Amino acid sequence: MDERRPKHRLAHSPRQTRWTLFIASVVLGLFLLLTPAGLLEKADMVGYAVCHRIPSHSFFIAGRQLPLCARCSGTFLGALSGLIGQAVVLRRRRAAGFPRAPILAVMLGFVALWGFDGFNSYMSMSLGRPFLYQPQQWLRLATGTLTGITISSILWPTINFSLCADPSPQPSVHTWRDLGLLLSMGGGMALLVWSRWPPLLYPLALLSAAGVLAMLTGVNTVLVVMTLGWENRYRRCREALVPILLGFTLSILLIGGIDLLRYSLTGTLEGFPGL
Repeated sequence: MDERRPKHRLAHSPRQTRWTLFIASVVLGLFLLLTPAGLLEKADMVGYAVCHRIPSHSFFIAGRQLPLCARCSGTFLGALSGLIGQAVVLRRRRAAGFPRAPILAVMLGFVALWGFDGFNSYMSMSLGRPFLYQPQQWLRLATGTLTGITISSILWPTINFSLCADPSPQPSVHTWRDLGLLLSMGGGMALLVWSRWPPLLYPLALLSAAGVLAMLTGVNTVLVVMTLGWENRYRRCREALVPILLGFTLSILLIGGIDLLRYSLTGTLEGFPGL
């Protein structure tokens, strides 16, 4: 008797895929249509949803403010570097384990530094004078980058654990060498921001927006598969197109909703009145 391997069932029907593509295209098209014209302006609107965009706390390149403040630039560019590093450089494409305990402890220390420096910066701004020490742009950028790498090292295995049909128990960041590589990638990105080299305005602005979208899409994709009961059903990346697109669509709607609410309350697209 011939034994035939059972055909692999599609994770989603072609009709589901088409409808998801249509909805995502409509939502993205409306966002692009209703926001200010220009690539940099679109990136600003992405940053406006997650960052205070106070000019005095932000980097300017070629006389133009980046979409995110110094701390958020570090956070989201660091997170983007971390996601790419784990998926492409370290090739942890199915890794569903969190970083090993000693490495995770160091990473949590990064977050503590981020919170401490942020608290000092907030108190200094409130008092109109340095609180514990004079806030520095390089500190905002550095602590943000460290935290972004930490967040990505938690988010990546969470995504794999939720989506993959056969997730690997391997930690996303397994060795100190792995951590060093991610820190090198994030540090390199931070140095590009710090350089303020004029030709980097568009690349860094668009990468900042991509970092925000990548983080929000990752979180929303996990929420989609958990809500709809689609956990652990995808064997290849392309099979997960439907939940990823739904996560992306939710992210665009969230960004647009926050933009609209914030503008209605403040009447400005950068910073807050009086700051």
